[in-house]
Amino acid sequence: MDMQKIKQDEIFIGQNIRSIRQARGIGQTELVRLLQLAGVSMTRESLVKIERGVQHIQATQLRAIRDALGTSYDELLK
Repeated sequence: MDMQKIKQDEIFIGQNIRSIRQARGIGQTELVRLLQLAGVSMTRESLVKIERGVQHIQATQLRAIRDALGTSYDELLK
């Protein structure tokens, strides 16, 4: 199955994820644990790369992060 990836060239998704995560007082390890409990495979190293904009994020990961952080796509993609 081909995974849809979202490029972070113009949109600073990773920075937005980090800002929202920190504002909610959630650590990287805790967020990864929440994602894994939701059935989304991700490591802390992958999250670090996504937040730095080094690794593209998959659509399924973005949806799970949105749900785990209790935010909206608008906030993540602004």
